[in-house]
Amino acid sequence: MKQGFIIPVYNHGQTLEPIVQYLSAFNLPIFIVDDGNDEPNKQLIKKTVENYPQCILIVLPKNGGKGKAVSSGIVKAHELGLTHLLQIDADGQHDITRSLFFLDESKKTPGQLICGYPEFDASVPASRKNGRQFANNWVKIVSLSPLVKDAMCGFRVYPVQPFFEILQHSHLDMRMGFDIEILVRMIWAGIPMRFYPVRVTYPENGTSNFRLIRDNAAISWMFTRLFFGMLIRLPLLLYRTTVKK
Repeated sequence: MKQGFIIPVYNHGQTLEPIVQYLSAFNLPIFIVDDGNDEPNKQLIKKTVENYPQCILIVLPKNGGKGKAVSSGIVKAHELGLTHLLQIDADGQHDITRSLFFLDESKKTPGQLICGYPEFDASVPASRKNGRQFANNWVKIVSLSPLVKDAMCGFRVYPVQPFFEILQHSHLDMRMGFDIEILVRMIWAGIPMRFYPVRVTYPENGTSNFRLIRDNAAISWMFTRLFFGMLIRLPLLLYRTTVKK
């Protein structure tokens, strides 16, 4: 196994450095993806990368969304021969002290996707929590998997090869629906997964990249596509469900 980290960055240059500082102790490659940031954030990203030799900077010419950023990192990791990447968001919401546990779990079962599910504190907005539950219910429908605890948490260890293969054959939502869609498509591909808790906080005065109208419309269209994709795969998914029972 050759493990590493991937951090997509857009408008979170100020919160990136403490995350990288912590992860640098693992002495593993850290893929930092500049997803078309403005100049102040670019300079913060550049400074962080220069301070930590484990960092590999990938610069996208314009903002393509989280999915584009993570996918670019996966392609680069595949090129360099890495087998697993722990994705961590750059906004500082995730409890990064869980990184070692997640990497160790991935070592035990390298063919699995190791997913985080959020343990929220009092800082979580009610609208976010309710919207998340609605989306997760839809994920269980389009995946035919009642075992999915959360499909939106951006703290997970991806096996690189199956992710890379999905990229070659699938059209993915490259923005806010990305975490959901790649998880569903991995379920469709027969990739087993396990879920473990990750403490999630919403920092005061934190910056959100979610755009209410644009992203809700895109996520609705994504679920429409996934629903019809599920219907096409229905016999296989039902067969797998029956065999597992």
